[in-house]
Amino acid sequence: MVAPAEAAELWRLTLQHSPIGQALVGVDGRLLVVNRALCEMLGRSEDELLRLGFQEITYPDDLDADLAMFGQALAGEVDSYRLHKRYVHTDGRVVWGDLSVAVVRAVDGAPRFFISQLLDVTEQRANEERLEAATAEVERERQTLEAIFDTVNVGLLLIGPDGRYERMNKRHAETMHLPFPAGHGGAAGQLGEVYLLDGRTPMPREAMPSYRAAQGEEFDDYTYWVGGDPATRAAYSTSARQVRGPHGERLGAVLAYQEITDLIRAIEVKDEFVASVSHELRTPLTSMLGYLELLCESDELTAGAAAQLRVVQRNALRLQALLSDLLLIGHVADGTLELRIGATDVATLVREAVETMSESARRADVALSTDVPDHLPIRADGQRLRQVVDNLLSNAVKYSRSGDEASVRAWREGEAIVIEVADTGIGIASDEIDHIFGRFFRGGEAIEQQITGTGLGLSIVGSIVAAHDGTVTAASEQGRGTTFRVTLPAR
Repeated sequence: MVAPAEAAELWRLTLQHSPIGQALVGVDGRLLVVNRALCEMLGRSEDELLRLGFQEITYPDDLDADLAMFGQALAGEVDSYRLHKRYVHTDGRVVWGDLSVAVVRAVDGAPRFFISQLLDVTEQRANEERLEAATAEVERERQTLEAIFDTVNVGLLLIGPDGRYERMNKRHAETMHLPFPAGHGGAAGQLGEVYLLDGRTPMPREAMPSYRAAQGEEFDDYTYWVGGDPATRAAYSTSARQVRGPHGERLGAVLAYQEITDLIRAIEVKDEFVASVSHELRTPLTSMLGYLELLCESDELTAGAAAQLRVVQRNALRLQALLSDLLLIGHVADGTLELRIGATDVATLVREAVETMSESARRADVALSTDVPDHLPIRADGQRLRQVVDNLLSNAVKYSRSGDEASVRAWREGEAIVIEVADTGIGIASDEIDHIFGRFFRGGEAIEQQITGTGLGLSIVGSIVAAHDGTVTAASEQGRGTTFRVTLPAR
């Protein structure tokens, strides 16, 4: 059994070496005993603290709460209490403490002194405040995004990794009845009254934007029609992005739906107008060219009159070429472009195109070169394929400067035929390269230098190549030149 003196010493040692701040406090609030941890916590010596009361080391704003609990303990209403409060360090900074207090009473119940334990939670409190601030910021961001999500004039849809619809905004919910009048089951790829851009072909499941997004695809401006009634249907442009976690894991997909009915109908009206005007102009122009050819062959014309007629004839032929381009674009737009597939030698076709363009290249002081094998057979529409090469070669010469070079190469690459037209000309701006195959698009450099053109050539190239199940790509550096590559299946 431990002797009382030894027990007292053990208790004193325990108090002094405890990692938690400890003190005995008199009923008047004076500090009677303090340990080393409390001195270090407040930056004061033992003698300094023993001359103070707890009121003097407490942060002023927290004193009332502490005094109230202290008073309840003195009155016998509670035997212990606990609170978080702030203390003033000797260097002026604030120390947060987790204070636990128990009252020690005499036999008659009168309070003799208080045992106080103080745990420094300053760092924990700082972390809590940072967390609270971060949580508040996240909540503000959430509310902001929530407001944007429900007020934007674009339909937004979130699909989970399992292909189920997880959330959609009000705009998208309001439009769901048109493609799905019988209701939607909430799963990606559900078929409804959704049609391809021709407005007639029902969209298959694998082409549905939600299904494509659920399979991991990302795309922009995917356009189609929804609604069974042609008079009330709507056109939409949809884009999709994958949602991924911090380690790249796929969490789902987000789709944005923008109604573009007015735009599509305006384009249709424009295409119909262009096609109608082109048809109407073609007949009288053909007649004019016939008479111009007869007049130019007349021996009765003076030299001056003959020269003037040849100017008229050249411009009429240019107008005829433009009308032919517009009619071709019309066939592409309404899906009536027909190909006359037959045996074609790409090598011969390229050599003929280069020979035709050689005089224009010579006048422009552009060196023209060819690199093709003796024969390069393919089954294709030879006339349309020649149109592709002619347009690319014409652009290569037109957008080159005096002393530049243009070249045409063709070769077999696996199961494909590749045609490459390159030049060292003015090039295409990086922000324009994605738009060059659009109808009527002309680059800023071409407009600035007043280079003639309609902006239809590359659109025609893209349409003809696509009709052959091929691809055409462009790589360019402004001021250094451009390379077009056409890849066709060697069927």
